[in-house]
Amino acid sequence: MENISNMAEIPKILVIDDEEIVRESCLRILQKQDYQVKTAPDGSSGLDLLKEYRPDLVLVDLKMPGMSGFEVLEEIFSFDATIVTIVITGFATVDSAVESMKKGTYDFIPKPFNPDELRLIIQRGLGRRKLVLETIALRNEKEMLREHFAAIVSHELKSPLGAVQQNLYNLVDDLEPVLTDPQREKLGRLQKRIQDLVKLINTWLRVISVDITNIQEQFVQLELIPLVKNAVETVEPQAVRKDITISFLEPKSTSHIEGDEGTLIEAIVNLLTNSVKYTKMGGKIEISIEENPANIQINVSDNGVGIAEEDISFIFADFYRGKNLPEGERSSGLGLSITKRIIEAHHGSIEVESELGKGSVFRIKLPKPESG
Repeated sequence: MENISNMAEIPKILVIDDEEIVRESCLRILQKQDYQVKTAPDGSSGLDLLKEYRPDLVLVDLKMPGMSGFEVLEEIFSFDATIVTIVITGFATVDSAVESMKKGTYDFIPKPFNPDELRLIIQRGLGRRKLVLETIALRNEKEMLREHFAAIVSHELKSPLGAVQQNLYNLVDDLEPVLTDPQREKLGRLQKRIQDLVKLINTWLRVISVDITNIQEQFVQLELIPLVKNAVETVEPQAVRKDITISFLEPKSTSHIEGDEGTLIEAIVNLLTNSVKYTKMGGKIEISIEENPANIQINVSDNGVGIAEEDISFIFADFYRGKNLPEGERSSGLGLSITKRIIEAHHGSIEVESELGKGSVFRIKLPKPESG
C-alpha cells in the first residue's frame, strides 16, 4: 500500500527505441534508481503508451523504422510541452540530435552509453522537469492571487468606499449654508483623501483587468502621430505644475500600426506621467517616433533622477516603486506594469536605459503590419 501511495512521487520514464538491447539496458539501469520505467519498440506504440502513462521524461531513438524520432518528438511536444525529451543517437545522427535540441529537446545521449552516463543525463532531465512544473505552479498561484485580490478590492474596499464618498458629497451639500471656512477646508481635505483612495483602487483593478484577448479584438489601423499628441496633451497639466517641458519631436510621417487606440494612449500616458513624477522642477522630457525596417519605436526620455542599475530588472513588476521618488510625489507602482502588458498585447516590447542621476529613456517597439 505504501508503494501505491507514493506512486505519484516516483518519476516516470518512457523509453522508445527499436533496439531491444537498448530498451533492456535502460530498464535495468533505471529501475535500480527507484524510477518507474516503461518501454516501447516503435514510435506509434510509444505514443499510445505516452498518453496512458503520462511520463515525466521520454528517451527517444531518432532512427526507427516507421514513424521517425522527429515525428515522435513533435507529437510529444504537442501532447505536453513540459515532458522532458532526450534523444538516443548513434554517431551518424549526432547532427540530427543537435537539430532536435534547437526544436525543444532537452539533451541527447550517444550510443553506446554506460550506466553512469545514462543516470546523470536522466537526473539532469528530471531536475529540469521539476523546475518547469514549479514555475507553472507558481504562475498559476500568482494568477489565483490576482483574481482573489481583485475580488477583495472590488467588493470589500471599492463598494463601501464609494458609498462613503457619495454620502460625504451629500453631507457637504446639505451643510453648505452653515459651514465655516475651517470646516469647509477640513471636509475638502477629507474628500480629496477619499478621492485619492478611490483612484488608487481603480488603478489596482486596472492592473488585474488588462485583458490581452479583449485588447486584440479592438485592433484597427492607427496613425501614431495624433495618438502621441493626445497622450502629451493629457499629461501636459501635470508637467506645467512642475515647470517641466514636454517636447514631441514630430516626424513628417510614419507607417500605420495595428492596435487599440485607447490602451496605446494609456501606455504612453503612463510613461510620460512616470517621467514627470521622477523629474525634478524645471526638467525636460522628450518623446519621439523612430521608424525602423521591422518596427516603429516610441522613445520617451527625461533628465530626471534615473534608475539604479540593480533596480532596472524590477521596474515593470507590479507594485514596484522607485527608490528616488522626488519629495511630494506619489506612485502606486503599477503604471509601468500596466504599460508592459498593453505593449505585449500589441506584440511589441518595452525596454529602459537609465543612469542614476542622469535620467532615463524608455523605448516602446511596435511591429509594422504585415504587408498584403
